[in-house]
Amino acid sequence: MYVLSYIYIKDNRNLKIVVLKFGGTSVADVPQIKKIALKIKEEVELGNKVIVVVSAMSGVTNNLIDLVKHTSDFPPYSEYDNVLSTGEQVTSALLAIALERLNLRTRSWLGWQIPIVTDNTYGKSVIEKIETDNISTSLEHNEVAVVSGFQGVSSENKITTLGRGGSDTTAVAMAAAFSADRCDIYTDVDGVYTTDPRIVKRAKKLDIITYEEMLELASQGAKVLQARSVALAMKYGVNLRVLSSFENLPGTSIIKEGNNMEKSEISGIAHSLNEAKITISGVPDKPGQAAEIFGSLAQFSINVDMIVQSSSINQKATDITFTIPETDLLTAEKTIKKIQKKIGFNKFTSETNVVKISVVGSAMRNQSGMANIMFKTLAKNQINIHVISTSEIKISVLISSDYYELAMRSLHSAFGLDI
Repeated sequence: MYVLSYIYIKDNRNLKIVVLKFGGTSVADVPQIKKIALKIKEEVELGNKVIVVVSAMSGVTNNLIDLVKHTSDFPPYSEYDNVLSTGEQVTSALLAIALERLNLRTRSWLGWQIPIVTDNTYGKSVIEKIETDNISTSLEHNEVAVVSGFQGVSSENKITTLGRGGSDTTAVAMAAAFSADRCDIYTDVDGVYTTDPRIVKRAKKLDIITYEEMLELASQGAKVLQARSVALAMKYGVNLRVLSSFENLPGTSIIKEGNNMEKSEISGIAHSLNEAKITISGVPDKPGQAAEIFGSLAQFSINVDMIVQSSSINQKATDITFTIPETDLLTAEKTIKKIQKKIGFNKFTSETNVVKISVVGSAMRNQSGMANIMFKTLAKNQINIHVISTSEIKISVLISSDYYELAMRSLHSAFGLDI
């Protein structure tokens, strides 16, 4: 038996609150959990109040999904979320135990205990509010609050999950709710790169990037941060950083555009493998057809991305092509075929051997020729474009997945991003 001698802070009235988030690889096993416990202790010894948000240990969520699939082909959504939430519960408790061994007063928290209140959309729930009283009391008692990410509780008092990567959203939401001084996202890379360094060896790390650019990169497939978390950080002005759990390096800061207003360049190249292309052919050309198609998909929370519509010469029919996440393809196919008689279209086709490549940067809106560089580079490499979409700071193309690595490397060089 041993006696704990907790680290106490005498005067906590003016202490800073920091939120630290650790992803799956950062908490992959018990030795790694013990390492991040030491990093957390350093923050406490600096005199900060610390909220820690954790993901499930690496691979655990996929294992839980497999367990559900082997149990039932059509599990109740609420019970599915219940199973998936247990991964973060294990991690938060193990980290709390590791912190206690370092003589730190600690308490682990599940989403429903805080509570983090969400809507009733299981698997993709949206945070509606975070009650702060319980965590505030914990911080006042000089406890490190270890929060299970990815989860909340609905108005029906059922556990919900925020979707893959949802622990990032939990961390930023907690930082916003508690007006944290900063929110540090610890991961297996040392910051945000101009593109995936595993594919493009000459990719370089960015010291800073704007919220807007990071949001575009994340939403177009960059894996460093979840897009919802970046949108939340931008909305509430959260001081967000991406750092390595394994190396003591500066990382990347995500900032407001006004703090970097002279910057005018391409920030990065993103890619998304989880894409499916759908084409609905022979749609009668009359008002309300697109609304009917996309409204039916919205009922199942299916996000539609790139959209192209082309009318026939006689303007009596049109073809509509769009992309959705590949994981939603079966649901989308069933949904659209149910409304075929109502819409009156002739044919439904889908393709999954496609990849979305996106070039992102502020140069898109104030420098001419950016699109020309992109399209000439792809043409030079004999890469055919299926669909094109744009925003103020982004151009995306859909191409065959056979050529995505070639596309990324050639575009990275063409825009002068190679180190």
